[in-house]
Amino acid sequence: MENTKELMKRRVNRRSLLQKGAMAAGAATLGAVLGAGQKLAFGQEYRDDRLTKGDIAILRFLAAAELLETDLWQQYAELGGIGDNLPVEVNPTQAMNSYQMAFSNLDGDGPQYITSNTLDELSHANFLNAYLESKGADSVDLSEFAHLTGSSATGSLGLGRLTNLMHLNVDTSWFIRYRSATNPDFGATFPQAITIKNRTAIPRSDNDFDGANHIQVIANTAAFHFGMIEQGGSSLYQALGRKATSLEVLKITQAIGGDETAHFLEWVDFAGNSVQAPVAGASDGGLTFPNFFTDPPNKLIQPSLIFPVPCEFISKNLPLVSVIRPTDDKFAGAQAAVAALTADGLFTGQSPKFFQTVQKLAEEADAARREL
Repeated sequence: MENTKELMKRRVNRRSLLQKGAMAAGAATLGAVLGAGQKLAFGQEYRDDRLTKGDIAILRFLAAAELLETDLWQQYAELGGIGDNLPVEVNPTQAMNSYQMAFSNLDGDGPQYITSNTLDELSHANFLNAYLESKGADSVDLSEFAHLTGSSATGSLGLGRLTNLMHLNVDTSWFIRYRSATNPDFGATFPQAITIKNRTAIPRSDNDFDGANHIQVIANTAAFHFGMIEQGGSSLYQALGRKATSLEVLKITQAIGGDETAHFLEWVDFAGNSVQAPVAGASDGGLTFPNFFTDPPNKLIQPSLIFPVPCEFISKNLPLVSVIRPTDDKFAGAQAAVAALTADGLFTGQSPKFFQTVQKLAEEADAARREL
């Protein structure tokens, strides 16, 4: 417990990322990696320990994805989490801001979960880059793209960001998918549980802390975004892991992917709490979070259902089974992940070079094949 407490007390900020090597991993810049002078990572296989160029491509994309996740989660943690850069941690008797209180309405431990999720993603990014370097491969550095302007609200560290949380188009179909017996790997599609278009999920300025309904809608938007991000990570690790040749790389994808799934299950519950009493009914600017408990109940939007229901898997001739879905490249691979995050609005304001960079990393990862 003491070790856990010490970890939770560390400042979650960009300086930590720089110091620990997540955002500037001490290797060649990404531009150099992808330029004409390609290094061993893309030039040949690591035969001694069965780490192939495909394995490396998988890990490099996952490292990039974790850097992006760390960036977005840090923004949530600065304003809505509990950490050593927040007054509530320094002085527990001081009242939380209204954004933290709105998260607490969804779960009393909500702010702590947000900080914990942030630290987990940071640990993933640090580990993947360090592992790549330990094998003589290039780590991933996206710091040149951290130029987006984030929130100016009290609590924000005012850093340049990789991601934009203020113009989100949140895909909420995951909420219905995990309550359905059909599987997108077989072509199933799902409607939106709630339509969230061009909405902010963080307070943009101190003005957004005002108004109980206003800040609750912002927090509820974030709650559905949390679930979207973490279910995507769960599927991504599943899809890429089975392409690995190295058993050690498979071990890494299984272990980190399992943690992403643990995150997802928490946020399923969190999002469900935003559409049931007493929080249901919050409305602002045309977006309303209704009560999903209807009469008769609709099992496809049942708020209190946390675990995935059994669905089709491998073959429609086999019994239904509870699994992560999707897991196929078309829906869960690296390029699918980039497309989903782009449609989400997460990269609003990013440069063409950024999109070229992440797309190339995604193509390399999707091209990986398990070698016998």
